[in-house]
Amino acid sequence: MNLQLADRHTARFRFSQAEVDRFAEVTGDRNPLHSDPAFAANTVFKRPIMHGFLGASVFSRLLGMHFPGAGTIYLSQELQFKKPMFVDTDYEAELTVLELRTDRHLATISTRITDVERGELTLTGLAVVMNPAIA
Repeated sequence: MNLQLADRHTARFRFSQAEVDRFAEVTGDRNPLHSDPAFAANTVFKRPIMHGFLGASVFSRLLGMHFPGAGTIYLSQELQFKKPMFVDTDYEAELTVLELRTDRHLATISTRITDVERGELTLTGLAVVMNPAIA
């Protein structure tokens, strides 16, 4: 994909509790805040929240498969977790090209996730990727 400045890609997604549980198994992060409603009820969130990195993992799929796509190498990612994310909730990921270095096949891309129903920004960040198609 030939990226241009200000190009934008969006995608909607959601995660189930089963996916959160699989993420916990893969990462070893079995914090009860992510899976135990009784434990989570006694926290500021009042219900289980998703792992922040599970939510952010959608960027890997989008960058590697869609924007710019196959061949992408993820070089860095800055993240700011703004609001908790919950299972069975619709979110929209938004990627926007902020800077291109075509001589090095690099793109700096804004990464954002918004809770669709509430209109709240849950996660922001900045990714740097390399792809031979960035030229």
